[in-house]
Amino acid sequence: MTEKNKFNYETMSQMPIESVFGKYDSSKSGVSNQQASDLREEYGENVISHTKKTPLIVQILKAYFTPFTIVLIILAIISFMTDYVLVSPAERDLTGVIIIVVMVTLSGTMTLIQSVKSNNAAEKLGNLVKVTATVVRKGKEDELPIEELVCGDVIKLSAGDMIPADIRLFQTKDLFVSQAAMTGESYPVEKKAHFEVVEHSSETDLENIAYMGSNVVSGSALGIVIAVGNKTLFGQIAKDVSGTKKLTSFDIGINKTSWLLIRFMLVMAPTVFLINGLTKGDWLEAFMFGLSVAVGLTPEMLPMIVTTNLVKGASSMAKKGTIIKNLNSIQNFGAIDILCTDKTGTLTQDKIILEYHMDVDGNEDARVLRHAFFNSYYQTGLKNLMDKAIIESAEEELDINVSNYNKVDEIPFDFQRRRMSVVIEDVNGKTQMITKGAVEEMLEISNYVDYQGKVIPLTEELSQTILKTVDDLNEDGLRVIAVAQKTNPSVVGEFSIKDESDMVLIGYLAFLDPPKETTKDALKALKDHGVGVKVLTGDNALVTKSVCKQVGLAEEELITGSEIAKMTDEELTIVAEEFNIFVKLSPAQKTRLVKVLREAGHTVGFMGDGINDAPAMKEADVGISVDTAVDIAKESADVILLEKDLMILERGILSGRTIFGNIMKYVKMTASSNFGNMFSVVVASIFLPFLPMLPLQLLFLNLIYDISCMSIPWDNMDKEYLEEPKKWDSSSIGSFMRWLGPTSSIFDITTYALMYFVICPAVAGGSYHSLNVEQQALFVAVFHAGWFVESLWSQTLVIHTLRTPKLPFLQSNASFILTTITSIGIAVGSILPFTAFGENLGLAPLPSNYWGFLAVTIVAYLVLVMFVKKIYVNRFGELL
Repeated sequence: MTEKNKFNYETMSQMPIESVFGKYDSSKSGVSNQQASDLREEYGENVISHTKKTPLIVQILKAYFTPFTIVLIILAIISFMTDYVLVSPAERDLTGVIIIVVMVTLSGTMTLIQSVKSNNAAEKLGNLVKVTATVVRKGKEDELPIEELVCGDVIKLSAGDMIPADIRLFQTKDLFVSQAAMTGESYPVEKKAHFEVVEHSSETDLENIAYMGSNVVSGSALGIVIAVGNKTLFGQIAKDVSGTKKLTSFDIGINKTSWLLIRFMLVMAPTVFLINGLTKGDWLEAFMFGLSVAVGLTPEMLPMIVTTNLVKGASSMAKKGTIIKNLNSIQNFGAIDILCTDKTGTLTQDKIILEYHMDVDGNEDARVLRHAFFNSYYQTGLKNLMDKAIIESAEEELDINVSNYNKVDEIPFDFQRRRMSVVIEDVNGKTQMITKGAVEEMLEISNYVDYQGKVIPLTEELSQTILKTVDDLNEDGLRVIAVAQKTNPSVVGEFSIKDESDMVLIGYLAFLDPPKETTKDALKALKDHGVGVKVLTGDNALVTKSVCKQVGLAEEELITGSEIAKMTDEELTIVAEEFNIFVKLSPAQKTRLVKVLREAGHTVGFMGDGINDAPAMKEADVGISVDTAVDIAKESADVILLEKDLMILERGILSGRTIFGNIMKYVKMTASSNFGNMFSVVVASIFLPFLPMLPLQLLFLNLIYDISCMSIPWDNMDKEYLEEPKKWDSSSIGSFMRWLGPTSSIFDITTYALMYFVICPAVAGGSYHSLNVEQQALFVAVFHAGWFVESLWSQTLVIHTLRTPKLPFLQSNASFILTTITSIGIAVGSILPFTAFGENLGLAPLPSNYWGFLAVTIVAYLVLVMFVKKIYVNRFGELL
C-alpha cells in the first residue's frame, strides 16, 4: 500500500469534481470490480485498525501476566533459587516450583482459551450484524459491506445511512448530516455538493465533504469515496483516542475488586511473615510461607472465571436470539431496571396495514391512495412501514403505469417538519407536488381543502372538523397522516422546503398497527423481574393510548413532548420517575429522558430501530436494537435482537443476571474463604511451635480449590435471584468477606486444638515438646495432613452453601458439573496424605478416629454458615 492518499481536505473540497474522478480513474457510474481491487491495493482497506483482531501474542501476554499470576511467578523464581540453585544436589526439590507453574499455566491457559473464544465469538456475532452501503459500480447499484469500499467508489446516501468513508459529494438534495460522533454538535448540519469559499475552523465545516462516522438524518446524496479506513478523519481520531476506552461499571467493579484483594494480600502476607519469623526464628522459611499466604489470598482464576462467564453467556444468548456486540455490556444488561422503548414494532407487530384512504369527508377515495402511492414510490429516502403499506395497497387496488410519470424532484422527510414531498410530471407535461405527513404539520402548509367535491379555502372551523375526525380515528387505535397536492407548482432552480405552501389538503390515510400477542405477557414478565417499562414515542397521544390500553397500560397518564419542553431537568427527573408513557417526542427529548433517568441512579436500556432512536441508544447504559434496524441504530447498539420482541429481551436480561451471579459467587466465596483461612493461619502462627502448613501444602490446597472453581460458570442460579436487577457493588464484597470469612476460622481453631492436643500426640507417642526429632516430624506431618483435609473440605463444601441463600442440597442444588468437580477435588485431597506424593508434600496418613471428628466439624461448620448467612441476608438484603 502506498501513501498516495495523504491529502488536504480543503484541497479535495475545492478540486473540480471531474479532477476528483480523474484522481481515482472513476466516473459517476463508479468503478469496476477489477478497478476496486487495484484501488484497494493502492489506497488501503476501509477498516479502522483499532477494530482489528488482537494479535495472539498480545492475548498470550494478557492471559499469563495478570497482577495475580505475577505474584505466583515471583514466588516460583524465589522457590527455584532457594530449593534448587542455592542448595546441595541431594537437597534439590522442584515440587514447589512445579505446583506454582501448574497454577500459572492453568490460570493463563484457561484465560487464553476463553479470550480467544471471546474474540472469535464477538467477531462471529459481529458478522451477523452487517453495516452496508449502497455502492454504484459500473452503473449498477449494490449493497456491499462497508469494509469492501475503496477510494473512487460512488456511494448513494439516504436517510438512516451511516456514512461509510470520507466522501466528496457531487449531488445532494436537502442533505442533513449528524456529525455528533465527530464534533459533539447536537444539531444536524446541511451538506451541499457545490463548494463555497467560506471561513471555517475545521475540516468538518467543509460543506461538500461527508465524513465516516457521521450519519444521514434526512435528504439524499451521491458522492465519491476519497479516503478509507485509517486515512479517514474518523480513523485519525480513533487512532488518537484508541487508548482511552470508556470503562463500563463492569470493568470498574472488576478493577475495584482486584485491588481490594491485592491490598488485603499486601497487609496479610507481611503480617504472617513477621509473626512466623519472630516466633519460629527461621526467616527464610517464614518468608516462603508469607509468599505462600500471598498466593492463598490471590484469586488468580478471576480473569478466567469472568471471561468464561461472558463468553458462555454471549454464546447462549445468541442461541436465544440476542447478539451481544460488546461482551462487557452483559452485566449492564442484567442490571437494567428501566427499559425505555419505542411503541412501533416493539409493543406492536411491526406490520402496518393501510385500513382507510379517505377524502376529507370521510369517504373511501382512490385518488388519495394514488397520490400517496406516487409520494411513497418516488421518494429516495428511507421507506418506512407506512410507505410499504401504501405501495402494497395501491398495487392491489389500483392500475398505475409508473412509466407514464417522471420524478422531477423531492423534498426529503425530516423530524422537524414531519412530512415529505415529491414533484412528478406526467406524459402531458402536467406537474404536481404531492406531500404527505403528520396532520397538524400538513394543516400548517395547506391553505385550501378539497371538501365535498370543491376546492375551498381552509378555515379554522374546517381545521377543527378535520382534527376531530382524526381524533376519532386515533381513539380507535389508527395512526393517521394527511395528503396534500399542488398542481403545476412554479419554482426557480431546485424545489425546497419553502415550496411546501399553498397546498390543497385532499384526504387522510389511516393505518392499523396492532399490538403483538406477546406484548402483554412480556410487560408483565419484565415487571415481575424488576424492570420498569417506559414508552417513549413520537406518535400522538390517542394512538399510543389505544395501543397501551390493549397491552395492559390503560390507567397510565400520558406526558407530551410539548410539556417536557417547558420543564427544567429537576422537574423532568420527577416526571420521568413517576410516569411511564411519553408521546410526541423529538429525538432530543428521548435522549434527555434517558439522561435524567441515568443521573437519578437507574440502569437504563433503550430499545429502538430508527434514526431518531440512535442518540438515546448512545446515551443509555445499554443500547438495544434489532437486525432489521437502520445502520445508525445498529451501530449505536450494544445488543442486537434477532427478533423485535420483548420476550426475547426478557430472556436476555435473565441471562445477564445469571452471568453476573456466577461471577459474584466466585469473587465473594474466594474472598471470604481466603480471608478465613489466612485469619486461621495468623492465629496458628502465634501459638504453634511450627508452621501450621508448609508453603507447598498451602499452594497445593489452593490449586485443588482453583480447579473446583473452574466449574462455577456452569452453575445454576436460583429463580429468586433473577427476579431483581443486579448492580456491581464492591463494598458488598468487603462486608461478605468480614462476615462469612471468620466462620471457617472457628472450626480451623478447633481442628488445631484437637490435632495438637489429642490426635497428633496419640499417633506420635506424646506431646510435641516431649518427643525426639523424628517423632516431632511425624507429629507435624499428621497435624499438617489434618488441617489440609479439614481446610479443603470446608473450603470446597462452602461453595455449595454460599452459592444460594437457601438450604444447600435440599432447596437448591448446584449444577451437575459443579457437583462433580468439587466432589473429585475433595476425594483427591482426602486420599493425598496416604500417597507417596502426599509424603513428598510433608503429609502423613491420618488415623481412623480423625474422620469422625471431621464429619462433626464440617456439619457444624455448614450449620453455622447457614445461620450467619441468614443474618447477613436480613441485614444486607441479599447474599450475592
